[in-house]
Amino acid sequence: MGDIIELKAQARDRAGKGAARELRRNNMVPAVIYGDNKDPLMISLPYKELSLQINKGGFQNTVLEIDVDGKKHKVLPKDYQREPVRDFFTHVDFLRIGKNTKVTVEIPVHYINEEECPGIKVGGVLNVVRYTLEVACRADAIPEAFEIDLTGLEIDGVIHASKIKLPDGVSMTVT
Repeated sequence: MGDIIELKAQARDRAGKGAARELRRNNMVPAVIYGDNKDPLMISLPYKELSLQINKGGFQNTVLEIDVDGKKHKVLPKDYQREPVRDFFTHVDFLRIGKNTKVTVEIPVHYINEEECPGIKVGGVLNVVRYTLEVACRADAIPEAFEIDLTGLEIDGVIHASKIKLPDGVSMTVT
């Protein structure tokens, strides 16, 4: 897991379509923080900073620290919505995480050493079935990615998900 990214937010007291539209006109994105047996907290985030984080990649696997008027909340992004025509962000949901919060996330799979794969050298093709793997783990121990080494893989060779070495405390949700 990488460094914790901090975002500044403002608490908001109004909910609903009119309040959300007003926020978006002011380059803010309405959001909500829920979970960890605490009341939901309605917030608004600056559009530009949120957009940079989402477009950087791996947003939903990244633990964020959201500073809401001086109080910090450790969260994991669960979902975000985009406006379908103009493609801007309209809302974000964050899951508040505690000390032992377990989460289910999708982790990207990277395939390495293709140039040293005998099956590809003789004209074979790498057929990727899964670009991500869903795992359950503690929120503070989310792996960044899984690497699959293709060295020595012949034509008709198969690498099963069960052969991937998982870090301690991480379990695969698919069998």
